[in-house]
Amino acid sequence: MASVLRFRKLCYVESAVKCTSVGYESFEIDEKLDEKEEDVLSANHFALEINKKRKQPKRQPKEWRCLDSCCWIIGYLCTTWWLLLFCYHCLPVTLLRVPELPGPGVRLKREGLTALHPVVLVPGIVTGGLELWEGRPCADGLFRKRLWGGGSFTQIFKRPLCLLEHLSLHYETGLDPQGIRVRAVPGLVGADYFAPGYFVWAVLIENLAKIGYEGKNLHMAAYDWRLSFQNTEQIRDHALTRLKSKIELMYISNGYKKVVAVPHSMGVIYFLHFLKWVETPPPMGGGGGPGWCAKHIKAVMNIGPAFLGVPKAVSNLFSAEGKDVSYIRAMAPGVFDSEILGLQTFERVMRMARTWDSIVSLLPKGGEVIWGNMDRSPEEGHVCDFSKKSHSKTSLTTNNINNSDVKRGFLVKDLANYGRIISFGKPASVLHSSKLPTADSKEFSRTSTSENFNNFSCGEAWTEYDEMSRQSIQNVAADKAYTTTTLLDLLRFVAPKMMRRAEAHFSHGIAENLDDPKYNHYKYWSNPLETKLSDAPDMEIYCMYGVGIPTERSYVYKLSPNSRCKSIPYQIDNSVHGEDGSCLKGGVYFADGDESVPVLSAGFMCAKGWRGRTRFNPSGIATYIREYRHKPPTSLMEGRGIESGSHVDIMGNFALIEDIMRVAAGATGDEIGGDQIHSDIIKMSERINLGL
Repeated sequence: MASVLRFRKLCYVESAVKCTSVGYESFEIDEKLDEKEEDVLSANHFALEINKKRKQPKRQPKEWRCLDSCCWIIGYLCTTWWLLLFCYHCLPVTLLRVPELPGPGVRLKREGLTALHPVVLVPGIVTGGLELWEGRPCADGLFRKRLWGGGSFTQIFKRPLCLLEHLSLHYETGLDPQGIRVRAVPGLVGADYFAPGYFVWAVLIENLAKIGYEGKNLHMAAYDWRLSFQNTEQIRDHALTRLKSKIELMYISNGYKKVVAVPHSMGVIYFLHFLKWVETPPPMGGGGGPGWCAKHIKAVMNIGPAFLGVPKAVSNLFSAEGKDVSYIRAMAPGVFDSEILGLQTFERVMRMARTWDSIVSLLPKGGEVIWGNMDRSPEEGHVCDFSKKSHSKTSLTTNNINNSDVKRGFLVKDLANYGRIISFGKPASVLHSSKLPTADSKEFSRTSTSENFNNFSCGEAWTEYDEMSRQSIQNVAADKAYTTTTLLDLLRFVAPKMMRRAEAHFSHGIAENLDDPKYNHYKYWSNPLETKLSDAPDMEIYCMYGVGIPTERSYVYKLSPNSRCKSIPYQIDNSVHGEDGSCLKGGVYFADGDESVPVLSAGFMCAKGWRGRTRFNPSGIATYIREYRHKPPTSLMEGRGIESGSHVDIMGNFALIEDIMRVAAGATGDEIGGDQIHSDIIKMSERINLGL
């Protein structure tokens, strides 16, 4: 009887899994079944589960959305951050840090170098700290706390809109909005670190301290980098007057030793403005007289100089973009401009940036003469290779070049028309100019706004694009290309209020006659092509910058996808690439530079514009080019490296620091080796037909 019951159980299992072909011969009914009764019951349960799954319909794969990409990116960044934080706090220090090499300060001190000339550091755009003195209710608790720089970036995540409101200036005046006062953080702490662990001037300051520099002979000329240069003086902070007084005090208190000025990035043209202001009679100038610079300044050592502007400023003002932002946009398309999320990220950033006159000061200067026209540019023949950053080649030999046995370049298959700083569509960037529609300034006239592009605005972030008609927006594109000359007309068309405000303080042309009284106006003082250097024949000017890094030079644009919530109708076309080895990648054409400033802008004035006695340098001030070949760190453990040529990281380059320290200790340009050239700056300069 027991055998029959067991057989029925087995048949029940067979019916559950639809195995009707199993008979007596498939199972041995013996005493072993008694030991495996529990296994049979488990098989019964398993069979029932299989039957249920067969009856359930298959799920369709979930569609991948842009929001999913964004969440994955955020999750990846957060995981990486916490992993690094864990390693930093839990692992032995010896595993995280490599042995530090003796810095230049230690070595030069052993050689007997000591502090001689006072040193003034002049920070550039963005790197200086800003603190709050008066604000809106949303900024309660932030009095005299940093809104920018120095590690206060937690405020960006806590109250981002409040932060953007307080960093923005008044759109009409370019000054403080009503009820808001944000000021530069004074002293060396104002720009030593941009964020915790991310140095700017800290490494240079530390090495200078090794040979005796301190507060009495080392000064940081902090200023509000958002404002136009003259507004930092006449309207707001008297920053230029304070700088003049500080230099005079340091000159006297340090045994009448001349000052070595070390400006960086935009600080270079800020200090150039100062050199003209200080000798100009009041009320427009500082009243120091014609000999002030010759008396007080030994050398101006310009780091990463943006003398002739940077193309990055163009994309920033035109579409609130750049290379990095364009890449992020490609990774998660639509997230930042999502109508559902309503972030309006680019619109808010653009509105803030367009209130900063300083960005307009960085627009390319010199027009087509310097930057090239539709079919020609000084970088003609320049070649790129993104997979193989550089190759060695024979250097150009001239009487003015020392220590330049090897030069860096890029390998390429097709050449770029760099003169077209903005092209709408790849064909517009490569076709001969005769096959393209012309971008005439007469075409730029605002049409009726009755068909406004953003009549159905979904957000609060207004930009001047909201006042353009749909037809005007389309006319701007229309397969056209723009040079640096027609670019200014374009910006006057798409952002007339910004350009009217900013062009009262800055000019971007080339002076035909520098003796014309109009060039005594302060709007020309920060443009080296529209002002004369001081009569100071014993002064020295250095152009010190990195080379060997692909640097943004021109852009390929497209109309943004139609959306009733987009008030920025143009964006970099990150889907456009050149052939293997091309300078075109992700809608951006690259040239040689330090990742921010092209070699052309950083080196031309020292290579040709001011070299010898010229109409821009009538007293023949000596100029030197010091280029630093970029060498990235070999591992993450090396941090940002000691041989970097990148625009900010070069501030920790030991070779650059040593050059500055030797000059501050009394050396001349010839004594530190004269020119040091690795790029094609001499060839580029020769191709520029500028009357000197």
